[in-house]
Amino acid sequence: MRRFRTSAVVSSFLLSVGLAFTGASAAQASAQAAGAYVALGDSYSSGVGAGSYTAESGSCKRSTNAYPQLWANANSPSSFSFVACGGATTSSVRSSQMGPLDANTALVSVTAGGNDAGFADVMTTCVISSNSVCLDRINSARSFITSTLPGNLDSLYADIENRAPNARVVVLGYPKFYDVAAVCVGLSDTKRSAINAAADHLNSVIAGRASAHGFAFGDVRPTFAGHEICSGSSWLHSVNWTNIGESYHPKAAGQSGGYLPVLNAND
Repeated sequence: MRRFRTSAVVSSFLLSVGLAFTGASAAQASAQAAGAYVALGDSYSSGVGAGSYTAESGSCKRSTNAYPQLWANANSPSSFSFVACGGATTSSVRSSQMGPLDANTALVSVTAGGNDAGFADVMTTCVISSNSVCLDRINSARSFITSTLPGNLDSLYADIENRAPNARVVVLGYPKFYDVAAVCVGLSDTKRSAINAAADHLNSVIAGRASAHGFAFGDVRPTFAGHEICSGSSWLHSVNWTNIGESYHPKAAGQSGGYLPVLNAND
């Protein structure tokens, strides 16, 4: 028997949506906390969707509820540079966020790749178009993820290695968006399943390139399990009518319950 849940009704407002898209030993955690921590990445690291944005961050929307800030609050690193920015791509992380990295950096966290793959356009297309058009757009994104994204990630990860040669680097992935087992108003099961499969593919490629560079990959899909859109206990916004740009981003609960434990497990 499939559960019936109702999510927010999706609409063409999504045309304006932007994806700007634990168990270490005590000794290791203490060593990392004693050094400098730099938080790089896109909106999933800046905390878009989690509210309580700092005035200094402007359109980057860095949240005091974001997992990097929560980790810093709990671990008191010697310095904390929170430079993640909503809308960032692998290229813009390289061009505008790398300044704080140096040989004294002990810990780096980063999310990147979703914007390279055009996540916002994928979601918009799937909301306003037929199943077949949605699947075509997803297949195009998957092709990019397979053919082009690995090189983009390699360039980013090489820059991090070169600038912060002594750092522990944790690359965090992206959650699945939908509980496909639940009946939801809005996207069809076909679309939701394809979006989830694309998220799996994106995570697989990111994990592979992170491993190739000796970085830890933090998989947030297990911590978000049971908290996807349509689950009835979602840690992700569907359509946020108050601030449409927060749609399809983690809520504060997703940052503290979905991302922070994964960083804690890999720091």
